[in-house]
Amino acid sequence: MNDPGKTVDWTPTREAGLARLEAFTPKMGRAYAAQRNFDLGPHDRSNISALSPWIRHRLISESEVLSAALGAHRFHDAEKFVQEVFWRGYFKGWLEQHPGVWVDYRDGLRDDLRALRDDHSLLSAYQAATQGDTGIDCFDAWARELREFGYLHNHARMWFASIWIFTLKLPWRLGADFLIRHLMDGDPASNTLSWRWVAGLHTKGKNYVARRDNIRRYANHRFDVNAGLALEPAPLQEDASIAVRQALKTPRTHVVSGDYGVIVTEEDCCGDMALLPEHPPSAVLVIGPLDRGSPAPLGEKAKAFVSGALDAGEKALVESFGVEARRVDPQNAAEQISQWAQSAALTTVVTAASPVGPVQDLITSTADRLNAAGVTLVRLSRDYDHMVWPHASKGFFALKKKIPFIINQLGMV
Repeated sequence: MNDPGKTVDWTPTREAGLARLEAFTPKMGRAYAAQRNFDLGPHDRSNISALSPWIRHRLISESEVLSAALGAHRFHDAEKFVQEVFWRGYFKGWLEQHPGVWVDYRDGLRDDLRALRDDHSLLSAYQAATQGDTGIDCFDAWARELREFGYLHNHARMWFASIWIFTLKLPWRLGADFLIRHLMDGDPASNTLSWRWVAGLHTKGKNYVARRDNIRRYANHRFDVNAGLALEPAPLQEDASIAVRQALKTPRTHVVSGDYGVIVTEEDCCGDMALLPEHPPSAVLVIGPLDRGSPAPLGEKAKAFVSGALDAGEKALVESFGVEARRVDPQNAAEQISQWAQSAALTTVVTAASPVGPVQDLITSTADRLNAAGVTLVRLSRDYDHMVWPHASKGFFALKKKIPFIINQLGMV
């Protein structure tokens, strides 16, 4: 068994993800529960799995990670780790049932960016925050770490968001945008809802406040926290209609027969290929990286990881099935996809069902063009999502109670 060590090999391939999974599996029990909240810094990730970039793009799946944890530890011992895996599915399922929150974030971000161009004082404060030049030692270190490494410990993400919102008093969407553009595991649901949770918008009236003693302890005394933090800030507020719940769309079971093509996106790079029909595709098309809902460009590390993950998915399909693959730029992608399907004489195109976010927006616009060309678009869903999302309509506790049932239904125990 490999030693997980302090450093992480961030190579965006399934093989690298599986190697990290194997190495960290022995620590998924009591050791993880005791040490997970400590941010030891970018050069020591030995106390956390750091698997999120591979899971985010499904080079490895949640089911594989959970199976590894429960195959090596009793459920009671690995419960904290198991819950952390389920948080990602919770956020996706919740946003799927509250799509207005994504629309509000996306449209509100455009407004905030316009304000940034017009307000020189706001622009100056924003630049200081994103460049790590605020004078708050911990915050500045995390801003630089994010840009350099494309990753932050989850606890640091919470502290960072809290200081951004309540101490620096910057618009929360601008902070969420900064993170999602630079994180290798940047995910529309997890990122947007985590920022809303810190702000007090997700759980109404309950915000997360970064405190000096907490940071000093769990950041392993790496910082003095040498500037005053907001002590008892009020949570942010919004119109309640933004988060109105909509019925979760019931996935349909599709039988794919005959020639079909596969569209690979960053939402699911088909790492384990468990999603695809049993017979091979006749054509493959790869889209991305996308802009993650931001007018600003992706950070260097994030773009490299997403590009590499898509390359890995493309390579696996080409080598496994002996088909040719085509890469499409996200700009004007809907028209290019339609042309690709017609040139390959396809009647069916399959892709992984994408949750609310930029990829879903693109695929939805593509479906109309394909339908007009006589091509059926089939969105394939994973069993894990089928089981998790319906229990994510309210708070995490409702899903938490269902975890033993879900892992049993998925055959993990």
